[in-house]
Amino acid sequence: MKTRTRFAPSPTGNVHIGNMRAAIYNWLFARHTGGDFLLRVEDTDRERSTPEAIQTLLDAMAWLKLDVDEEPLYQSSRMDAHLAAAETLLSKGLAYKEDKGGTGQGECVVFKMPGRDVSFDDGIKGTLSKKAENMQDFVIVRSNGTPVFHLANVLDDLEQGVTHVIRGDDHIENTYRHIALYEALGADVPIFAHLPMIVNAQGKPYSKRDGDAFVGDFRDKGFLGDALFNYLALLGWSPGDDREVMTRAEMIEAFTLERCQSSAAQVDPRKLTWMNGEYMLKLPLDEFEAMAFEALDQAGIDAEPEYAERVFGLIRERVKTVADIVPMTGYFFTEDFAFDEKAVRKKLQKDGVADLLKKLKDLFLSLETFDEASTDQALHAFIEESGLGFGAVMAPIRIAVCGVQSGPEMFPMLATLGRARVVERIDRAIERFLK
Repeated sequence: MKTRTRFAPSPTGNVHIGNMRAAIYNWLFARHTGGDFLLRVEDTDRERSTPEAIQTLLDAMAWLKLDVDEEPLYQSSRMDAHLAAAETLLSKGLAYKEDKGGTGQGECVVFKMPGRDVSFDDGIKGTLSKKAENMQDFVIVRSNGTPVFHLANVLDDLEQGVTHVIRGDDHIENTYRHIALYEALGADVPIFAHLPMIVNAQGKPYSKRDGDAFVGDFRDKGFLGDALFNYLALLGWSPGDDREVMTRAEMIEAFTLERCQSSAAQVDPRKLTWMNGEYMLKLPLDEFEAMAFEALDQAGIDAEPEYAERVFGLIRERVKTVADIVPMTGYFFTEDFAFDEKAVRKKLQKDGVADLLKKLKDLFLSLETFDEASTDQALHAFIEESGLGFGAVMAPIRIAVCGVQSGPEMFPMLATLGRARVVERIDRAIERFLK
């Protein structure tokens, strides 16, 4: 039997990383087993499932390269089938009508639990069971005539031929109900696998309060789709070795439900940032430069291409996200750059620094050529002759010409800025901070 998995979100405008991780696991499992990955849009909430919300969902899937094998199924198109199934259950005595709460607003359809224990072998958590006395009958059609999630979900999985339902473990209680529905409908029960929750450092469900929680947040912050995919894949699953940065092909080959953990998975933003940096380094040069030029353009920076490409080369190994590019390069493109006030106080506004900078300015002006090799040789000779420490010389130069205490290697940075700009900035720093 061919594997068929599905991602069945209810689009509300934002796509939580927990939902998208479920999509990734369904996709990986389908690809690993040579099966199909399907999309079902559970859009029966007409107020929230707007065209804009659905497009946000589709954009997030496209950004993460989660391709589907069939046209999406929209649950709202299946209401007649849902209601017909409810009528069938009523006719067989497997459901009944009731005026819930005695509101007089109409009768709803209630599914009759079978009155026996329900158990199943979960693909991740092992055998799970629940006693009959702990399971109550439940509504499958509201008094307003609309089907409830439980009925629609089971019927649509049957319609799509889903063989494996891989979803969050917050659905375990629903699964007992759904198994009873499958059996009442005379249908084969799919294999269920429940993923652990994604939690914060305190072990609570991860939410917007803890930081970026929606896929769009990460895209807006400059993360790459491939990096987020890789990170979320490892948030509750392991390939069985120490690999972390993995290609899609490697993840597909290694992915099994058996290697999914049953305990909660904790988000580590620092690890995601590191991983994104690894992916940034792997980008082809032309892709990295295209991203960098777009970032400059969005910041209103009009850069000469050849000069900008030199700048990008200086910072590429330091960039962790696309959002780092403008802050890391701003001082290359404007004279109105910000100074780190703490660095100015600690490293620049000290006795003797004004005289030091004047000497270094004169040194730079005396060089026959001003490039990486000449500045390297001249500054090292100056440090040796003066008896000053490396940091005591380099820190004031960097802060004077860049405004910050860290950045790309000193000599390529000076050569890229050029002698005229470096000298002018030294003069301005002395005038502004050391008079």
